[in-house]
Amino acid sequence: QVQLVESGGGLVQAGRSLRLTCVASGRTDTLYAMTWFRQAPGKEREFVSGTRLKSGETYYSDSVKGRFTMTRDNRKKTVYLQMDNLKSDDAATYYCAADPEIYYGIRHEQSYAHWGRGTQVTVSS
Repeated sequence: QVQLVESGGGLVQAGRSLRLTCVASGRTDTLYAMTWFRQAPGKEREFVSGTRLKSGETYYSDSVKGRFTMTRDNRKKTVYLQMDNLKSDDAATYYCAADPEIYYGIRHEQSYAHWGRGTQVTVSS
């Protein structure tokens, strides 16, 4: 089993920054990718950013490209999401996900068997 724990959420003013952290534990040696999704109230969960752990190849949604940066520390089994120039639309619960196969592709939540509980990001204007 794999456990994922997110941290770093909070209340921030629009235009400011936050850094989210996701730490994986358990059978992490099997993981192929780790990804961030988010879900705002009344909306579906959406892909934010994902990375292939061995190659480091990283993907972003159009809505965050250029503002968010995802990095990884494989030794620490940790991924980070640096979120700059936050907007009100970025307010959501952010979830970390991971999987050994990514059967449906890195952007699709159905690909992920392992999920964290989420960390809340609130953006004030």
